[in-house]
Amino acid sequence: MAALLGGPPVGSAWKVRMVALVIAGGAVLLARGRASWLAMAMIAAATALATLAWNGHGAMDEGSTGWLHLGADILHLLAGGIWVGALFGLLLLMMRRAEAIDAAHLQLTHRALHGFGAVGTLVVAILVITGLINSWLLVGPANFTALGTTLYGLLLLAKLVLFAAMLGLASLNRFRLTPAFERSIAMNDHDGALMTLRVSLAVETTCVIGILALVAWLGTLAPPASGM
Repeated sequence: MAALLGGPPVGSAWKVRMVALVIAGGAVLLARGRASWLAMAMIAAATALATLAWNGHGAMDEGSTGWLHLGADILHLLAGGIWVGALFGLLLLMMRRAEAIDAAHLQLTHRALHGFGAVGTLVVAILVITGLINSWLLVGPANFTALGTTLYGLLLLAKLVLFAAMLGLASLNRFRLTPAFERSIAMNDHDGALMTLRVSLAVETTCVIGILALVAWLGTLAPPASGM
């Protein structure tokens, strides 16, 4: 363990991650709603998340391919972190007790939903592009047709199905459920629209948990392109 943590690159990444997590935790405790401290916490958390790329397959390649793979992994992690964090944040807003929901909270919830809808488009684009790069490097073009015959391929296909389900739910939320929620607020009859959004976000979060479990499993297997 000491040799692992003391040498690059995994050990260095672990040290940076620990420092970043301490900074993020301290900034959150000191924030008290101040934007500067929250920004520091966000940057530190993003740094900690990015260092996980050095624990994956992307850190094993060399040369220009290695830098491409590592960069794609980092962007994939950050985009995924934004999506997952936003989902849990939205769920916290949605799950407030009925007696504690007032007009200000409803407007805040709608702004959060609407705001993430715009950011989500960029997040999805990054996830798709970096996912394609990673698939090309890890699976290899010659192995795409045989994905259904290996455990790695089946897990990857399951991950893609869950991701497609998340895309569908995200589109539903942005183009149907969020506008309906806005109209329900104007009519002072938001209970039904709020409940529908809660169910949609809960299902989307369940898909996220499934994807994270599959990613953890995939990380223990040799990808097809490795030839192992």
